[in-house]
Amino acid sequence: GYETAAESWGTGRAVARVPRAPGGGTHRAGQGAFGNMCRGGGMFNPTKTWRRWHRRVNVTQKRHAVATALAASSLPPLVMARGHRIGQVSELPLVVTDGLESITKTKQAVEVLKKLGCSEELQRIIDSKKIRAGKGKARNRRYVMRKGPLVVYNEDNGIVRACRNIPGVETANVTRLNLLRLAPGGHFGRFVIWTEGAFKKLGEMYGSYKSGAPMKKNYTLLRAQMENADVARIINSTEVQSVLRPKLEPPKKSGIKANPLKNKAAMERLNPYAPEKTAALKKAQEKGTPEQKEVENKRKARIAASKEYNKKHKRGDATFYKTLMKAFETAKAKADKKDDKAEEEEGE
Repeated sequence: GYETAAESWGTGRAVARVPRAPGGGTHRAGQGAFGNMCRGGGMFNPTKTWRRWHRRVNVTQKRHAVATALAASSLPPLVMARGHRIGQVSELPLVVTDGLESITKTKQAVEVLKKLGCSEELQRIIDSKKIRAGKGKARNRRYVMRKGPLVVYNEDNGIVRACRNIPGVETANVTRLNLLRLAPGGHFGRFVIWTEGAFKKLGEMYGSYKSGAPMKKNYTLLRAQMENADVARIINSTEVQSVLRPKLEPPKKSGIKANPLKNKAAMERLNPYAPEKTAALKKAQEKGTPEQKEVENKRKARIAASKEYNKKHKRGDATFYKTLMKAFETAKAKADKKDDKAEEEEGE
């Protein structure tokens, strides 16, 4: 993006101040250049070749990692969790005779792997071949595939040549074990096939807790932090439970009392007929429903009965107003009489 002598036109020409290609008579003249927003321009904050690509790791830590990966490769749950199909494999770690190292033909190597119970594993690898996601498919790494068994040998008498064309199968020398092969992608538990010589050599390399590692200076195998890793069994044992305080019971909390007049569920618990009653009241207010007609008929009947009663029993002086006024008149007469009596007493 920098093979042109582009310069900005500056201000005053009503265009952006991005560098522009010089010249005339061509489409390229006057086009923006160099900027990350321009066609053919450079990227923003380009990656540098002096990036810190590598990290220093202590030698002992790397040895611990290799030893851990080797230990994980002998545990069927971890190997199966990594995706390997080992249902037909007789045992782990899988150790075979040194005759495997002298195989030179790929056909023979495939037959040996199938006899060892790896046919399902090999088929899994073949079925996993897919086109890579991303731009790597155009950069000479078009396909991706799962990892298969790792064959570890002591002496290469043709085994590397025999296994190099089998999909997913890799080989490694026991004296040069690579952590990236033992734990691809940082996930330990790879399916490893050992030759007898390589397995014995492994013991000579790492030794034991007492002797140390004869072939690795100042290194001793990593000791387990716990003799018994079953933490649940330790916690629930009588020795531990006998010295623990009893379990604290949480305080009992009473539930919030709901108002049945506002809470439908509470009302339904008290009165199972409440929803039906509410629905009936709702229908009674809807025009045209039989319930509404029944309510209207009852109201008319009630008004008619009231009128009939008033007509029969409340005529002339028996009306409510006249009865009320009579009561006022009686009370007024009593009050006037009392006042007259008081005046007479004062006059005497």
